[in-house]
Amino acid sequence: MQRWNGWGEESIVHVLGEDALAFLRARLGPGSAIVDASFDDACAQVPASRLAPHPLIDTTPATRVRHALGQSLPDWFKLRHGRVGCVPDGVAFPDSAQQVRQLLEFARQACVAVIPRGGGTSVAGHLTVAPGPRPVLSLDLTHLCALAHLDREAQLATFGAGVYGPDLEAQLRAHGYTLGHYPQSFEYSTLGGWIATRSSGQQSLRYGRIEQLFAGGVLETPAGTLAIPTFPASAAGIDLREMVLGSEGRLGIVTQATVRISPLPPYEAFHAVFFAGWEQAQAAVRALVQSRLSLSMLRLSNGLETQTMLTLAGHKKLVGWLERYLSLRGCGDGKCMLMVGVSGEEKPARAALRAALALARRHGGVHVGRHMGDKWKQGRFRNVYLRNGAWEHGYVIDTVETAVDWPRVTPMMAALEQAGAGALARHGEQVHAYTHLSHVYAQGASVYTTYVYRLAPTYEENMARWRSLKNAAGAAIVANGGTISHQHGVGTDHAPWLAAEKGELGIAAMRALLRQFDPQGMMNPGKLLPEAGTGL
Repeated sequence: MQRWNGWGEESIVHVLGEDALAFLRARLGPGSAIVDASFDDACAQVPASRLAPHPLIDTTPATRVRHALGQSLPDWFKLRHGRVGCVPDGVAFPDSAQQVRQLLEFARQACVAVIPRGGGTSVAGHLTVAPGPRPVLSLDLTHLCALAHLDREAQLATFGAGVYGPDLEAQLRAHGYTLGHYPQSFEYSTLGGWIATRSSGQQSLRYGRIEQLFAGGVLETPAGTLAIPTFPASAAGIDLREMVLGSEGRLGIVTQATVRISPLPPYEAFHAVFFAGWEQAQAAVRALVQSRLSLSMLRLSNGLETQTMLTLAGHKKLVGWLERYLSLRGCGDGKCMLMVGVSGEEKPARAALRAALALARRHGGVHVGRHMGDKWKQGRFRNVYLRNGAWEHGYVIDTVETAVDWPRVTPMMAALEQAGAGALARHGEQVHAYTHLSHVYAQGASVYTTYVYRLAPTYEENMARWRSLKNAAGAAIVANGGTISHQHGVGTDHAPWLAAEKGELGIAAMRALLRQFDPQGMMNPGKLLPEAGTGL
């Protein structure tokens, strides 16, 4: 059973050991957990549905609560404090594109707003139900999950857009293929959600971001059905795929997607390399990615993140041995860890790894083998459960991500960490902020900052702290020339800063596109672009 008010399966628990708790207490002070509201209490708040009865729509309070919110920190505050607020008036689980079409027609005729939903993993407010006179229907697409067609010659696979990451990979693996798209939310996010938010996977250096993987598909819109054929490349005007990518449900609902797949790699390995400091490490990563070696992943943690990961990992004796060894090699306080991944045929993959490690050594890197890489791979989708464990001890974890060109990477990292410290200081609190580069490009890199701070006793104070932090981080991103989102989309949380990136004419063009496909403004209103008259 999935948690209704937290991340992942109820049976999976991330236990914070005493060393980890001491680490947090030393930096932030003792945490004080709140008493979470119960699911029954949340369901008791649900008002009567405003929807007319429909055979495909479930209006029970339990289903509506479970589809009301995503995984952003404000969503957690609402659920944990029992302040759920607006919920959808009903939830539909269509099992065909025809049923999606039927439900959109029902919503159009009844003046109902529609919120598409995949796995519910949004951390940017994509699923929030805005107050208003229109009833709201949540369309849960997870029944659209089958592999409809596999073209081995073209290496294309067509799926229902509601397929979860593990299910997609399992269906491909049975035929010897992989998509290779592994976002942190992989276990609970869906193909359609990846497309709608322009997702990026951990091994996108080899397989590409979702915009490289999405080849075509079908979009059901209020104005009709948009079928996007697959081509290896096309110069025939504006790419319709690009209109759908990142559209966040505002144009319509992706019901079917064709993706570019790859043969399963017979060899894959992840190795850890340490550097004495940030500047040395960043120069090495830039040289590695610009060398065009056939790597599948480069992930660089700054000194604070490296220290945090080693502390929270447990295994005190093993980490102690590693620390002593690295100190003898010149990597003491401030050391930074780089994870290097390769995937593919064994001989060329091993050759790429050898070349990468040799280049890293020329920049002062200390290679410590693949043990830490193996451990990282084993727990790559479990680290997010730390949010649950930290909450239970009175601490909250939030993240901000952007992407900038290489000259701006270090200033952006510093600005985001300082922004968090300043924002929480205004509330009399400390923040533990650390950063990694989750995706790197020849041009630049993503900058992904994590903030850990103490939970407040009330909903109002927790929201006030979050708003201060979000506003400070958003302002820092814009001031330092970054995109407001590299991989999580816009939703409602990032919308205030979108105009700085797109410009007035760009925003107007996006609005015109939305009107073309959704004249009544019924699709996921308020997301990506607020409704007309509310800003932007």
